[in-house]
Amino acid sequence: MNTPIAGWRGRIDLPEDASTRRWHQAVQELVTEAAPGVAVLGFACDEGVRRNHGRVGAAEGPAALRAMLSNLPVLNAAPLYDAGTVACTDGDLETAQHRYAEAMAAVLDAGHFAVGLGGGHEIAFASYQSLAKHLGARRPRVAIVNIDAHFDLRKQDRGSSGTPFLQAIEHARSLGLPLQYLAYGISASANTRVLFDSADQLGVHYVMDDQLGVLELPQRLAELREKLADADVIYLTIDIDGLPHAMAPGVSAPAARGVPMEVVEPLLDAVAATGKLKLMDVAELSPPLDRDNVTARVAARLIHRVTHAVIRQRQSSNGA
Repeated sequence: MNTPIAGWRGRIDLPEDASTRRWHQAVQELVTEAAPGVAVLGFACDEGVRRNHGRVGAAEGPAALRAMLSNLPVLNAAPLYDAGTVACTDGDLETAQHRYAEAMAAVLDAGHFAVGLGGGHEIAFASYQSLAKHLGARRPRVAIVNIDAHFDLRKQDRGSSGTPFLQAIEHARSLGLPLQYLAYGISASANTRVLFDSADQLGVHYVMDDQLGVLELPQRLAELREKLADADVIYLTIDIDGLPHAMAPGVSAPAARGVPMEVVEPLLDAVAATGKLKLMDVAELSPPLDRDNVTARVAARLIHRVTHAVIRQRQSSNGA
């Protein structure tokens, strides 16, 4: 029996064996030389949302996500680890992002599938930096897939939850790292014209929220698979405000429309099925604004789905 870790607690079913285990019974503290598995790392930060004039509360996201993940069933034999939480408590976002990137790069170096628990969407630049650190001198083709109502390509004096993908694109260019940015769920009512212009100038592939209905799904999946065929490494980020407000009320910037789960989940399945997904994160969950933990439950379900799909794909590739 694993030693309980703070923040992980839940129901215990009988008989206590592999068939009844839930995440809180399986998760272990991440240590050096741990066998490869799934490792979560929290980013308790509101500073990027505050700088972007959003509704704060995302700093409580990692704790809420752990609570909702705790009772979800263990669906495979891969180890589960908790790498702790990096917090931004003094307004120094850049230092917090650096600390998170260092910690997440170590997770990637150890061969784990990495899961970031946000935090505002400023986690995205930190996650990208962790991938860049992990890659080192290698220059594979990297794709960022973002499920989001917003481009987050703002040009500002300081980084925020609205700037991470422009920061990532500019950083990648400075390294000579090939980077493709794909955004799904963009809202015409949530992005100014300059952001659309920037996306076009930067060669961003984006799909609007009203082009992501169930009837359009086969075409969108085919397009996504085609785009990802050229990538070597994929980073997936889910801004939970990209879902409909009824499913995700507890966010910094609620969506007027959003992309339904019936579409989001197949998109995530397609990303995981490539076998190229190295890390993911979930951003913008704001527990103080979340009625009945609805948003946290949805976010936990998406993490649960993707991690299981990634491990299943890895095991299949290894002949397990």
